[in-house]
Amino acid sequence: MLESWIRLVLRWRGPVLACWLVVGILGALAALGLPGLLTTSLTVPGTSSAQANAILVKDFHENIEGTFTVVVPLTKASQGVALRGLEGDLGAAVKSVPSASITQEHVVEGVLYANVDTTLDLGQAAKQTPVLRHELRVEHVTGALVTGPPALQSDITPILASDLHRGEILAVVLALALLVAVLGLCWALAIPYLVAGATTAGTLGVVYLLAHWVTMVLYVPNVIELIGLALAIDYSLLIVHRFRAEVAKPGPLEEAILRTMQSAGRTIFISGCAVAIGLATLFIVPVPFVRSLGAAGLVVPMFSLLAAFTLQPVLLYYFGRRGVSPVGLRGIMARRAVEKGTWERIGRGVTRRPLLVLVSSLVVLAGLSASVLGLALTPGSVTAIPQGMQSAQALDLVRAHVGPGVVTPIQVVIDTGVDHGASIPAQVKARLKLAEAILRDSEVFVVAIGDKAPYVDPSGRYEQIFVVGRHDFGAAATQQLVTHLRDDVLSSVRFPAGTSLYLGGAPAQGVDFLNSVYATFPWLVLLALALAWLVLARAFRSVLLALLAVLLDLVSVGVAYGVLVAVFRFGVLSSVLGTYQVSQIEGWVPVFLFAMLFGLSMDYEVFIVSRVREAHALGSSTRDAIVEGLAQTGAVVTSAALIMVVALSGLVFGHVAGLQELGVGLSFGVLFDATIVRGLVLPSAMTLLGRWNWWLPRPVAALLRTTASPLETREARQ
Repeated sequence: MLESWIRLVLRWRGPVLACWLVVGILGALAALGLPGLLTTSLTVPGTSSAQANAILVKDFHENIEGTFTVVVPLTKASQGVALRGLEGDLGAAVKSVPSASITQEHVVEGVLYANVDTTLDLGQAAKQTPVLRHELRVEHVTGALVTGPPALQSDITPILASDLHRGEILAVVLALALLVAVLGLCWALAIPYLVAGATTAGTLGVVYLLAHWVTMVLYVPNVIELIGLALAIDYSLLIVHRFRAEVAKPGPLEEAILRTMQSAGRTIFISGCAVAIGLATLFIVPVPFVRSLGAAGLVVPMFSLLAAFTLQPVLLYYFGRRGVSPVGLRGIMARRAVEKGTWERIGRGVTRRPLLVLVSSLVVLAGLSASVLGLALTPGSVTAIPQGMQSAQALDLVRAHVGPGVVTPIQVVIDTGVDHGASIPAQVKARLKLAEAILRDSEVFVVAIGDKAPYVDPSGRYEQIFVVGRHDFGAAATQQLVTHLRDDVLSSVRFPAGTSLYLGGAPAQGVDFLNSVYATFPWLVLLALALAWLVLARAFRSVLLALLAVLLDLVSVGVAYGVLVAVFRFGVLSSVLGTYQVSQIEGWVPVFLFAMLFGLSMDYEVFIVSRVREAHALGSSTRDAIVEGLAQTGAVVTSAALIMVVALSGLVFGHVAGLQELGVGLSFGVLFDATIVRGLVLPSAMTLLGRWNWWLPRPVAALLRTTASPLETREARQ
């Protein structure tokens, strides 16, 4: 079937190129309109915070994600008679934003801060940020700074775009340098970039369409473009490497392309499926934020495979033998007798002392993973953000003069069940008692209650209590406060029958985000492991090799987590990499990192084991097959990993903490996976398994719809 497909693609090579040209144009247009459709919302449908926030929007006409906070430092003059005029100017400026109104206005420690509420969603409100700032200047509100979720999204969007542009240039240049070192100077250097461009364009086009129907995170363009670049170059390099070997044999060019795609192409197909499996498991997480990353990420390997099996063969056909032949600088992969090189010696050494190598490698990997014990999570950070933004400056001003919890208070929403229920004496008494109970918590800075707006809605059915904590949104202390209020304090006060209590606001939303994500994370891991084992067991025709592959994937993920904590929490290499130093890792990062790295690390496993299996099938002993497999693939796997690392460096050197964390985790995870894990642990474990490597009993083979592989005798090909 694959042979027929490749012949069909080569026959229609002109239309194939034309189709990809159209995809490229449409993808470029989609990239221009995509940022306006993205969001940073952490909403988790069905949770207590979502119910509370729905009541706040519908009945109080408040909108957490669409609320601005205006901060004005006061002079001695403005704190006197002029303060009333300042408030009037602020009110006039707010009228420029559709549906906006001032819901709270306070002066504390020489700072005026006001919450400006709108009925707009986060994306719409973010677009109004420049309007509000302009009107504040027009009304001469001196020193006014605008922050809040809409302003933060508005400010960070151009920074993400700038980071992406700079990251792409860095990734392209560094990847080109490595490709030259690997392939030498040849026209084929253009192939990985053409495939990467087509992959990225197609992915952006699909994501643009999806963003009209489902929530898509603001980070999506950075993630898919840089990961798409890395994955496409990775796959393309493996194919070009195999094509260079096949085209050196006598025969028609088309036959060389067919042999290339039947060997390297099959390997890449399995690898792409593994990446897709890892990302597809994100759909079981009931959080739109995570699902959007999964959906966007899933499109990347799909288009990578599509480009690999359509565009790549056509490009190989047009570039031909001369295109892959190096001129002048020959490159690492142009050397003859690869089996006598470094990786052949490594393979011999590993198979000679497999137990020592295995134990030593695992000790090193355990040391690299040890920092994972210090992993702490946050739904999002308001401190690890670019400090040049006006919204960040406003947060710093409030944090210094008023307190970090003012901008993102916890809101206790009380549903009395009946109109005017808030004025019932028993309700008033219970509300006061609850406020007193909340205030007794040492983490609480201020509790605000009342019997009029904004504390009671127009119908009198709903009431709310504002709780201001002493720490930032997402901080461990704030998360503990939310949990304590929800589990202990709210249930400690008896309200009249029919009353329901909900905990809302950004801190409660953040806790629900983490709880929902990590309640399903173990199931996500189990599903990914099971599906990957099924795919690899069929591909390798081996029970234990597939099991070994998924276990080694977990090892690589553990190393990535350990390095992530070491860099960002403990500051190891932080000054060298230019990363933030924080006490918590953003909660979405470990989940997406697992899904992505699980698939990427499978890439190298499949490539190495496929060559070992191929050598064994041709008659080599297990030990000789392992050595030959490493000799033939070690250089290309290491080169592909290094290219992927430099492509992912565009994430590391950005200004957004979450993307930095993802970039560091993926880069170091891929690097250690391709060297220690696949270069030492895998061959040493395979050597110790011996004849059990190739065992696939008949019942399992029937389940997998493949040919059984009976256990060889002890004497066979040792």
